[in-house]
Amino acid sequence: MNLENSRDYYGEVLGGSSDLKTDACCTQSTPPPDVRAALANVHEEVSARYYGCGLVAPQQLRGAHILDLGSGSGQDAYVLAQLVGESGSVTGVDATQQQLDIARRHLDWHRQRFGYARSNVRFLAGDIERLADLDLEPGSFDVIVSNCVINLVADKAAVFAAAHGLLKEGGELYFSDIYADRRVPEAFLSDPVLHGECLSGALYWGDFERLAKGAGFLDPRLVEHRPLSINAPAIAAKLDGIAFHSATYRLFKLGGLEPQCEDYGQAVRYRGTVPGSERVFELDAHHSIEAGRIFPICGNSWRMLKETRFGEHFDSFGTFDRHYGVFPGCGTASPFAGREFMADAAGGAEAQSCC
Repeated sequence: MNLENSRDYYGEVLGGSSDLKTDACCTQSTPPPDVRAALANVHEEVSARYYGCGLVAPQQLRGAHILDLGSGSGQDAYVLAQLVGESGSVTGVDATQQQLDIARRHLDWHRQRFGYARSNVRFLAGDIERLADLDLEPGSFDVIVSNCVINLVADKAAVFAAAHGLLKEGGELYFSDIYADRRVPEAFLSDPVLHGECLSGALYWGDFERLAKGAGFLDPRLVEHRPLSINAPAIAAKLDGIAFHSATYRLFKLGGLEPQCEDYGQAVRYRGTVPGSERVFELDAHHSIEAGRIFPICGNSWRMLKETRFGEHFDSFGTFDRHYGVFPGCGTASPFAGREFMADAAGGAEAQSCC
């Protein structure tokens, strides 16, 4: 039912983003300047059929090869095509023919708008639960993105596993989606509106972490999140008190990552050389790394910065020769918990630091 309803809801029921009944499939984050500039170069018909819930444009993309899972009408793909430059590429995959038609219709319009000699974007028809059917080369992508789509599929484990296989070592899955504070009753999946509005298929955050780690992404990192307001009374009544968040995660494919944030006495110093992040580099919600300062980090964060495309932008200090236990201040019962909860978990002391 999931795939058929997604095709119907996004191909037939919705004529544009104004037809959505909740704010789940809406992006409220303020884009950074380079993304704002790129958005201005996206065709208006493409933007009118955009249903994302976050910003899926991580740092340092020049020359990268990107796979967009559930690319829809193509807005994210066309934004990313500008950020990777003509030497990079973006491959979009979507299962809804109407959305693919819009995305493909404007391929040459965007190529000319970007001033490229050839298009660096392509759109493939396919089910993201069955990526093996598309004959994509394993280990060929630097970054995989997805924007409010994984919640719509039934076999989420298959998506995470396929993404891990398609990424290069040191690559990342960077995606926005909808999460719940408890498991959503399976019976809700039969409601076409709850499913189409990205609610009935939302993962309980604990199940997401289990699935991600099972696929090989051993240390999921929360980048940003916001609580959803279900302003449609009829829909809110059906949900019976379940709280939903829109959240963006980054999952690195790094073989040396550990399940916990372990302390080895390591640190980094950011050189301030990532375009658009010259003053502060944001690794995730707990790591705002100011340029020029020595920044103590856990072993996993050290690898994420040294053994990925970010390595040239950091001076890295330390080894794995001596272990000091779990990094102080890390760990919480919920990734969406506020400062008050973290303070309680730390025994009353306000917990501000994390690996």
